[in-house]
Amino acid sequence: MKLTHPLAPVIVAIVAIALLSVMDGAMKGASLALGAYSAMLWRALMSSAITMPLWLGARTPWPKPAVMRVHLFRGVIVAVMALLFFHSLTLLPLAQAIAISFFAPLISLYLAAVMLGEKIAPSAILASLIGLAGVAVICWPELTVERTPKRIEGIAAVLASAVLYALNLVFARRQALIAKPREIAFFQNAIGGAVLICFAPWFLRSPSGALTWVAVSSLLSIGAALLLAWAYARAEAQVLVPMEYSAFGWAAAVGWLAFHEPVSTTTLAGVALIVAACLVAARGTPPEPVAA
Repeated sequence: MKLTHPLAPVIVAIVAIALLSVMDGAMKGASLALGAYSAMLWRALMSSAITMPLWLGARTPWPKPAVMRVHLFRGVIVAVMALLFFHSLTLLPLAQAIAISFFAPLISLYLAAVMLGEKIAPSAILASLIGLAGVAVICWPELTVERTPKRIEGIAAVLASAVLYALNLVFARRQALIAKPREIAFFQNAIGGAVLICFAPWFLRSPSGALTWVAVSSLLSIGAALLLAWAYARAEAQVLVPMEYSAFGWAAAVGWLAFHEPVSTTTLAGVALIVAACLVAARGTPPEPVAA
């Protein structure tokens, strides 16, 4: 498939989400060893060191004030969102945390309409509803059992992270239209690291023993950020957002392989609905590609 094909951004977004799901697994390992805060800060610092030469090598000028405001706003959102989500991974199975967070894409579809002026296509609404039905099938058995305090804390962290993630998805579209992928990747990590480092005197721990987890997650997050920036520069948020549902299948596989977290029959049924949602969104009439 040529990169100019209308479905190219959809395929690229799915690949990026797969990388992010594997990255979530690596960050779960790092967070269990160091705590979510230390894992996040070390990853942000490492990612900034990697992406800075990429951005400088492009010889692009310093972002204009309007562009820098978007970088700052999204960088802060991503830092808090990721910290909450990775904390939840220390309390919940990876696939379950991903599933609970899936109401974020539905929120972002309507935020995109309000903030970006996008018209919500019927296929996008149908896809989001099918995807949420899949999430309900997955979560129902888990949410009807007795909850422990840690479980409640984990669910609350996921829900708070999901609200921020919905905002993040909308600003990803706006950011991708005004900045290049390498610039976005650098400032997202640098600003996130700057926010987190303020709390280092109280919470930072040495990365020894989890450096491999942090390095793997850093490389995967950079690759995914570059791919998502490319995709969001060429397709509307309502087309790409339902692709987020494909993350569950990857998360279930990573959780099972790396952390021996079982996958139930209801989980598989939910995944089938989520995949159907992605197909509905992809088969909808895509908009004209937007120039990067």
